[in-house]
Amino acid sequence: MNSLHLSVADFRSLAARITDLSAELLAGLDGARAFPEVSGAQTSRAFATALPEEGLGAAALDALGEVLALSRAPTPRFYGYVLGSGEPVAALADLLSSVLNQNVTAWRSAPAAVTIERHLIHSLAGALGCSGFSGSLCGGGSMANLMGLAMAREAQLPANVSGARPGVVYASSEVHMSIPKAMALLGLGRENLRLIEVDDDYRLDTGALRAAVAADRAAGRAPLAVVATAGTVNTGAIDPLADVASVCREQQLWLHVDGAYGALAALAIPEAFTGLSAADSVSLDPHKWLYQPLDCGLLLYRSGEAARRAFSFTGDYAKSLAADPLEAFAFFDESLELSRRFRALKLWLSLRYHGLAAFRSAIRADLQHARSLAAAVSGAGALELLAPVELSAVCFRCLPGEPDQDADRFNAAILRRVIERGRVYLSNATLRGRFALRACFVNHRTTDRDVAEIVPEVLQAAREVSAV
Repeated sequence: MNSLHLSVADFRSLAARITDLSAELLAGLDGARAFPEVSGAQTSRAFATALPEEGLGAAALDALGEVLALSRAPTPRFYGYVLGSGEPVAALADLLSSVLNQNVTAWRSAPAAVTIERHLIHSLAGALGCSGFSGSLCGGGSMANLMGLAMAREAQLPANVSGARPGVVYASSEVHMSIPKAMALLGLGRENLRLIEVDDDYRLDTGALRAAVAADRAAGRAPLAVVATAGTVNTGAIDPLADVASVCREQQLWLHVDGAYGALAALAIPEAFTGLSAADSVSLDPHKWLYQPLDCGLLLYRSGEAARRAFSFTGDYAKSLAADPLEAFAFFDESLELSRRFRALKLWLSLRYHGLAAFRSAIRADLQHARSLAAAVSGAGALELLAPVELSAVCFRCLPGEPDQDADRFNAAILRRVIERGRVYLSNATLRGRFALRACFVNHRTTDRDVAEIVPEVLQAAREVSAV
């Protein structure tokens, strides 16, 4: 028997140990630090052991305790970046999908998985007000944005046969860093990403957008697409989607909406996302605001034909011989990836277990937590808000105690001290040149009591920094 073979009894035993470790982790989250007391040197020493020539068997799992101890636990007081909290039913589904080990590239290789993913995407698109859209799951918003812009390029300035030609893409100055990366990877070049100024609420200025498109056309350049953001990573601002869509229709430009952070909130507050359904493509991250374990990104698109034009290129070894359109379907004809894991299982099972209403409620709770924090900041004399709170990101800072004190350095030191204290985890943003403390709520475990700890922690950290 192959030495990699594992008996059913051994699998049950190992799975039970890992399940117990996972359950203990979940049980202790409320009292866990928001970030471990750990250094780079410590993690390097812990995992520097050479791989064994002879297997350790069940003893290999003994190191998992240290892995957990040196990891950031998914506590209810983690408010950094835009990172979902990892819903446990979905995590269990991830184990099953790995054991099942489907390559979700075509119906013939994974009939149940492909069918589930396609139906899941159509249902989710409908729930977001984008009925009739198709799509595919992917690793995250960066991949979804890359594919969306690849579709835009091929629809407007075809490049797959003879190579890329210069074309201009427009986005606000608050656009996510994945868009300049995509411009580079697609051969369009970062210099052809035209960053448009934002208004006082950090939303793309459509008047400035129209002017930029007109200026480029007058200069002989080829406008290609607009990237509107539905939830900027810094402040959660939602660009005026309907107005941007109007510009795109007038100018015959592709509209891609980067909704990786915010667009899934349309499940709870659809009125904030008027115009989303006018997009040609939309990126979403269920591993953000549907709380799924990493990784789980999604690209929605209006036209399957546009996706096939961008991505279909099939060798003879992969061509389907099926006549039935369902059985002949292949994701590799409509997406960048060939090998694809069964990402849909966790999202499908999580949604079936809890129901859409539970997710809508959790999103509304996150929105309320942001408003509560904003109110607490406004009520604390030593703190000030730095941006409107449109979704669930709150940017603020502590006012310096001395007139000549550098506010940016002071708040950077406060952030370091907050993280060292370990009770809450915040991240940072730079808004119009000012360093901001930033809390982002996409965490189904967070309670009102957790939110109430943020301002006292920041003020205590400020006192400690000032005392040094």
